[in-house]
Amino acid sequence: MTSQIKFTQTADESLLAEFFQESVGKWRSERRYYTLPDGETKEMVSMITIRFLMQGCDELQKLAQMHDLPDTVSLICGSQVIWESENSVTGRKESQGSTIFGALGNVLYRDRGFATTKPISAQYYFPNSKTLCLRTEYNNSVFDEELKLIGSKYRTRQSIMSRAGEQVMIGQYLEKRVES
Repeated sequence: MTSQIKFTQTADESLLAEFFQESVGKWRSERRYYTLPDGETKEMVSMITIRFLMQGCDELQKLAQMHDLPDTVSLICGSQVIWESENSVTGRKESQGSTIFGALGNVLYRDRGFATTKPISAQYYFPNSKTLCLRTEYNNSVFDEELKLIGSKYRTRQSIMSRAGEQVMIGQYLEKRVES
């Protein structure tokens, strides 16, 4: 006899699934990073491709294994983000890669962090249905992020990185959808 387990989503999981689905497509991201306290800036342009991941897909199952979640647990939904970045001033390629996100409850699991290739997790919440806030802590650093959908063609992002209670970097992003 085969049993079917029914999964019910929390309100935030439902909002996250909608947010990920509304973010699907290709985006041009203009980024500016401010190093504190001196204010040195670095400007980047990235092409980002976002894909929605359904519950039970191979990528989410692998992500759950990376985080040592029990086999009985299934991440509710997720997203794959692929990027290629270059320095806006020099035109030099800076980075490229991809990351997988998966949600369960109010935790967003990732296969890698901003400053590490190790799996990490973040707490997330929605102050409103179009704004996703994340708090991630690892390697003695704290990352507070806000992603906001503006209509169907724009997103803004802001990241604040802190160490030992001091802000060390602020990243601000304007992202424009170039393809659905």
